[in-house]
Amino acid sequence: MSTATAPVRSLRAGTVLADLIPASRARDIALVVGGAALTGLAAQLSVPVPGSPVPVSGQTFAALLVGTALGARRGFLALALYAVAGMAGVPWFAQATSGYGMPSFGYILGMLLASTVVGALARRGADRSVLRTAGAMVLGSAIIYAVGVPYLALATGMTFGQAVAAGLTPFLIGDALKAALAMGALPAAWKLVGRKG
Repeated sequence: MSTATAPVRSLRAGTVLADLIPASRARDIALVVGGAALTGLAAQLSVPVPGSPVPVSGQTFAALLVGTALGARRGFLALALYAVAGMAGVPWFAQATSGYGMPSFGYILGMLLASTVVGALARRGADRSVLRTAGAMVLGSAIIYAVGVPYLALATGMTFGQAVAAGLTPFLIGDALKAALAMGALPAAWKLVGRKG
């Protein structure tokens, strides 16, 4: 393959941003560990929500970003590592917590599934335009809530309506802002890579 065609081929459909780094097992391990660490760091950017056991945090945004940038398989592995290490006692869930007994643990399970789905969508080009990125982020957020809110209701004894009020409604504006950030950042990253190629 000539060097003139290499950048064009690297940007083809089926490629995620992480694929632009030369392939190796060490790369994949570093990306998975880095994705878990990024999610753990972002989780520490958290603010308690009055009346809710679920804080506003950066971990949902990080989980979706990790899935989109790494692809489904590596995104799943990164979030699985994040979840398993946190369950084993690494205090990197929101507000430096760990374990699986907390009412918000369902959101972490939802992030695991969501990172896989948005990663699969990114392989189909969902991170290359503003509108498609918005759709992927909205779907990823919906998956997180679809797992997290019922888990919150079961873990706390809330009715489903109470769980929605405590574990979904207060987060919608923040999720819209996170989606807007992703809508700008991901397509811009692809444009930058295309220019450098």
